[in-house]
Amino acid sequence: MSARMPVVFIPHGGGPWPFVEMGFPPEDVATLAGYLRSVRDVPPVAPLALLVVSAHWEAPAPTVMTSEHPPMLYDYYGFPPESYTLTWPAPGRPELASRVRALLGEAGIDNAADATRGYDHGTFVPLKLTYPDADVPAVQLSLKEGLDPAEHIAIGRALAPLRDEGIFIVASGMTFHNLRAFRDPRAVPVSEAFDGWLRESLVLDADARNDRLAHWTSAPAARAAHPREEHLIPLMVAAGAAGEDRAEVAFNDTFTGLRLSAYHFGVRL
Repeated sequence: MSARMPVVFIPHGGGPWPFVEMGFPPEDVATLAGYLRSVRDVPPVAPLALLVVSAHWEAPAPTVMTSEHPPMLYDYYGFPPESYTLTWPAPGRPELASRVRALLGEAGIDNAADATRGYDHGTFVPLKLTYPDADVPAVQLSLKEGLDPAEHIAIGRALAPLRDEGIFIVASGMTFHNLRAFRDPRAVPVSEAFDGWLRESLVLDADARNDRLAHWTSAPAARAAHPREEHLIPLMVAAGAAGEDRAEVAFNDTFTGLRLSAYHFGVRL
């Protein structure tokens, strides 16, 4: 495939939010869902497969799903019964999992495989909007326990060759993730301060961008926005896979009053 694939970081929202009533403002749901639907049109040609890095999977070493038919993993609780009947039956792609492991190994990064892992909600919820027909094979890659940002930038860098092999890398997290702060108007300036820093940082050249991301805890309101950083770390993988490509701010709006953003790297207009 001659067209180089972009890399995206998407906000996946909370729980099964677009498919069940959760009391979120309808206009917020419509706006974020509309963005996620638009992501299908980001690659210049249809991808051969998706490599998804979800905030909802951590393992001792970066681990890939190898099942040909991954099951659903309903890794949320306390939602209406219909939340546990959602399906997104995208096929797996074991050969992509093998290629991911090979690239990580060539970079000296220990890695592992999981033959039973299913799609968690960081994958199936947003991608059920982006690819509602589940017609593109998908493989999930875990985060590495410890959540070291520089290690995850290096993981992304090792996987960059996939972009020239027809693989669309999708990092799924949130630019703000403090569950106690959602719906709290006092958190608005926190989300605005951190999101502003991210938007300023992501559009820098690659070296400056990655240096800032590696030291993200020095950003304004960093720990207030991310008491635990698992939802931010997929962005580090995306930035590493982006190489020299600068980011563009693809989405910037509010959800329950709090600022969220999405980033695309290497989009060719």
